[in-house]
Parts: sequence; C-alpha cells; structure tokens
Amino acid sequence: MEEEKQGLVKGRENRLQLTVDEVVEEYVGSFGFSQLVHVFLVSLAWIFDSHNTLVTIFTDAQPHSWKCISPICDENEASVCGLKPGTWEWAAGNSSSTIAEWGLVCDQNFLAAIPASLFFLGSLLGSAVYGRLADGFLGRKRSVLLSCLLTSATTFLTSLSPNIWIYSLLRFANGFSRSGIGICCLVLSTEAVGRKWRGQVGQYGFFFFTAGFLSLPLIAYPTRTCWRNIYKIISFLPLVYAVFILVPFVSESPRWLLVRGRSEEALDVLKRYAKVNGKKLPPNLSLLEPPSCAERGAVQGTKNLWNTNWAAKRMAIVMITGFGVGFVYYGVQLNVENLNFNLYFTVAINAMMEIPAVFVGSVLLSFTNRRLLFSISAYIAGISCILCIIFSRTSHKKGNRSKGNLAQLTIEAIGFMAASTAFDVMYVYCVELFPTNVRNFAVSMLRQALMLGASIAPLLVVVGRFSPSLSFLVFGLLSIVSGMISLWLPETRNSPLYETLEQQEEEEKFNTISDDMEIELGKEINNTSVFTI
Repeated sequence: MEEEKQGLVKGRENRLQLTVDEVVEEYVGSFGFSQLVHVFLVSLAWIFDSHNTLVTIFTDAQPHSWKCISPICDENEASVCGLKPGTWEWAAGNSSSTIAEWGLVCDQNFLAAIPASLFFLGSLLGSAVYGRLADGFLGRKRSVLLSCLLTSATTFLTSLSPNIWIYSLLRFANGFSRSGIGICCLVLSTEAVGRKWRGQVGQYGFFFFTAGFLSLPLIAYPTRTCWRNIYKIISFLPLVYAVFILVPFVSESPRWLLVRGRSEEALDVLKRYAKVNGKKLPPNLSLLEPPSCAERGAVQGTKNLWNTNWAAKRMAIVMITGFGVGFVYYGVQLNVENLNFNLYFTVAINAMMEIPAVFVGSVLLSFTNRRLLFSISAYIAGISCILCIIFSRTSHKKGNRSKGNLAQLTIEAIGFMAASTAFDVMYVYCVELFPTNVRNFAVSMLRQALMLGASIAPLLVVVGRFSPSLSFLVFGLLSIVSGMISLWLPETRNSPLYETLEQQEEEEKFNTISDDMEIELGKEINNTSVFTI
C-alpha cells in the first residue's frame, strides 16, 4: 500500500502541467497541417455570411431604366414619378428586384431601405445571443452549426415573401440567424493556433467572405430577371456545409473546453492536432486550468466584463470604433449603385479589391502594430470617400444616370480596400484584447456595434440616390473619426491570449510595471554615462 501511495505521489510530482498556449507552441505546432485544415473548414462558412449580407445589392437594387407601354406616356419625363400608373414598365421587368415588384419608388422610396436596415438590426441582436451561447453552454462549434441551419431556413423563406413587410421581417430573422457565423468562426479559428499566426489566421476567414462576395455577381446575373431565385440558390449552401463538413470534420475549441472544466476533452483535441502534425504529446501532460474558471464558468465571466473597469472602458472604445467601421464598410458596398457604373461590374471590382485588402492585411499584421494599421486604413478610406465627391455627377434624363468616370471608380475601389482592411484588422484586434472566458462575448459586442452602423447605412444609400456627394461625405468623415478614436486602445501585437479577466489584469499590470522599470533603468544608465563623461 505504501509503495502504491508513493507511486501516486511521484506521478503527481512528475506530471507536466502547461497552458493551452504552451502546449500548442511547444508540442502541437504553432500552425501545422491539422490547424490549416481546421481553419480552412471553419472559414468556409464565411461564404454564406457574405452571401446573405450583400445579396440585397442585387435583390433590392434601384432599376435605372424604364420604357413606355402606352401612347400617353411621355418618354421625356425626368422620372417615373410624373407618369400615370400602367403607362410604363421597368426595362428589366417587374420581378428583377423588390423595388420593381412592389413599386418602392417616388413616395415609397424610403421603404426600400427597411429590409437592409432590419437585417443589420437582426444581426445586432443575434450577435449578443450567439456571443453568450458560444462562450456559455453551447460552445463555438455548435453555435456555428445552429447559425448555418437557421440561415438556410430563413433565406429560403425570404424567397417566398408576398410583400415588403413580410420580406423585411424575414430579412430581420435572416440577419439574426447568420450573425453567429462570423463571430464564432473567427474565434474557433484563432483559438486553435499559436500566437505568431493569430493575425494571419484571423484574416483567412475574410478571404472566404471575399469569395462569397465575388461569387454573388455570378449568381445574380443569370437570375437577374427574378430576385427570388437568388435567395433560393444561396439558401441551399449552408445546409450542405453544416451536415457534410462542419459536424463530421470540425473540432471544438480546446480553450473553450478547458474554460468549461472539460480538460480531458480539450487535451484530446490537442492530441489529434499533434498526431496529424506528426508529433506526440508527453504522456504525463495535463492542462493547467486558469484560476477561477471551474468556479465561475464562462457565463459569469461575460457579466464580469462590464463590472471590470479596464475591460469595460476597452470594450466601449472598441464598440464606438466598430460603429464607424461598420457604417463605412457596409455602406460603401451598398452605395455602389450611386457610382454611375454597371452594377455587376462595380460589385465584382469591389469584391476583387477585398483580395489585396486581406492579403495586405495578413502580411502587415505579421510585423505591424494593430493600432497603427487600423487607424491608417481608416484614414485612407475616409479620404478616398471624400475624394469621390469631386467625381460624383448625375444626369436625370429619362431617369437614367450618366456614365461614371474611371477616376471615380478607382478612388472608390481604393477607399473600399482600405475600409475592408480596417474592418478585418478590427476583428483580429478585438480577439487579442480580451481573454478566453469573454472573448466570444467581446467579439459579439463588436459585431453588434458593426451591425448598428450597418443598419443606418442603407438610409444614407437611399439619400445618395438624390445626393451622392452627401453620402460619400458622411462615410468619409465617420471613417476618419473611427481611426482617431482607436488610438486610445492598447497595442496587442505578440501578446499572449489570456484565459480569464483576472489573469489578464494581473499580467498586463506586471508588464506595465516592468516596462516602467526598464525605462527608469535606461534613464539612470544614461544619466550615469553623462556624469562619467
């Protein structure tokens, strides 16, 4: 008996206890093949997020040309508002968009902004719900699953809308449903890799968002005579992904499992990663649980974010900045119809500008400070929007706009690329600013701020149909202000991912004191050198 007890004591003494960060860096690999596959499979869901977010660019587009179908119709009329009903029709047909089908022009013009605004308001509410679910009992993976299934159902139902009010309600439900994809996929991807790769992995999801954006014109053009068919096509994809890819092949986050007290399951996930990477974890390895996780749990942790002074201030700054970024990023995309270019061509150009934005952002994040990169991107986006005013010009002959010029399109594309970079960097920045037990909640709060800004943007787009210069001016000013506010946030480059608020507060205080001591020591050495000379 005594020998067995001594063996148990010796085993405990020899047990190797490490944090998830240490296991990933030292034994699994910072970013091996297993994590590459994991990130790829998780990031595929961003395609559906993009489809459902930006589909209204085509389904709710303002028709730009009409034709007379009656002898009493005056073809020289400036707009259809001065014509009698039944004497004219849209050149592309009444089923080409919701505006054409339900007559959302003239005195009904502002009704066209309601579906897009409600979509983003739904996303705002959904972000709060999914953030709590993902940090709480549901977890990252099952939150993505739920979001994909609900997105598929609400998208298909939207295609059956009988009027603008039901359509708006279903767009709200669709916004709520898809909001879990972005926040949960981002966290699920970044929590599986080492600190060196967090910035780049955080950007990879946006490549797939861009792929979804780029594929939209390819889906919309063949279905341009019936907006309902677009919704039917994009509703099928998230269902296939959830059933055949997400459920069988994607693992839950080991960090979330550990915070929830499921350390054995977390260790199993890490073992699978290591095995695929051609490595093996030590047999005596166990995961070091962060203090207070077992007692408090993740849900209590989300409440503590607002009760913790430093975290609450940080979250408030992130949300204010996010509001401006969301307003500009989504607003510029929806505002493409006010650029006086072919809609399909302009959307394709904007989508292609997302590719260098993500690539440049990924490269710069590997060696550039997050705060600096975000603020500069926001400034460039704002200045570009303001410069678009110079080249904005319209013609009202027969309700058709004059052709835009290449300079305007180029400047808008540069501005959108910068806005896209700022948008992507802010997500990665937010992941690094907060610990595991509130990380998904923090990202969801950022998402809510982004969606609040996005929900107001469609109203400005409608105003832009009458005054494009005003819409570009507001977008530009708000982007510049967002860049200035972000300067109050701390830098996070090469910082570790902490597990709890208490741990992060202690570590950051210690690092601040250490930095201050190094500065004081440096001053003393310099003074001593001067005195000696």
